[in-house]
Amino acid sequence: MTGRGKRRALVAGGASGIGAAAASRLATDGVDVTIVDIDRERAQRVAEQIGATFAAVDLTNYDAVSQTIATWAPFDILINSAGIDQHAFFTRTSPRDWERLIGINLIAVLNATHALLPSMQERGYGRIVNVASEAGRLGSRGGAVYAAAKGGVIAFTRSIARESGARGVTANVVAPGPIDTPMLRRAVSDGGGKLMAAMTSATLLGRLGSSDEVAATIAFLASEEAGYITGEALGVSGGMGCGA
Repeated sequence: MTGRGKRRALVAGGASGIGAAAASRLATDGVDVTIVDIDRERAQRVAEQIGATFAAVDLTNYDAVSQTIATWAPFDILINSAGIDQHAFFTRTSPRDWERLIGINLIAVLNATHALLPSMQERGYGRIVNVASEAGRLGSRGGAVYAAAKGGVIAFTRSIARESGARGVTANVVAPGPIDTPMLRRAVSDGGGKLMAAMTSATLLGRLGSSDEVAATIAFLASEEAGYITGEALGVSGGMGCGA
């Protein structure tokens, strides 16, 4: 905890979707929130709505991330929620696509964590919650590189949990299934209603999840109440992957 007695959270990728919902939920819970996102307009809008601060940052640029975190630090909580998807079979993608998908979905997580983790370890307290995907555990037909990046997030988070547990820092993953976000709708636009219906039917609950449902899970893992949970990947996916 910081000396001011109020938890401080950095939400990377907090301008829209799950990140914006997480930032809002944390602010509602009394956390002092800072949003960093490349989308300045949306980040500012969310920040104004919830009483947060914000900075426009390219999360794939380590120097920019490090400088921004140094300006706003220290933080008790890090939420890595930046993400982008692309629905296409692997043979129809290009190295440029791979670089973009891995950069935003994985490298951004490494950048923010590397810049913020040392101060958490030094102060003996920290909560890291990374947003991955069930695709990172189950694979994804039409999303091979996205799944690979999200699988990397899961493995990375568990490794950080092993390295940091003795220093009072927990690290966990939230693995959403099909969540009704702008990112999902953009990713499946070519497949239309048929693809969306297939995603919905893959859940046991028979519906898409909401950003607020994921945000509630993130807020719990970021709280003091979750202090004995680390190295876990918690699915928020309506039972996707459990089988019929």
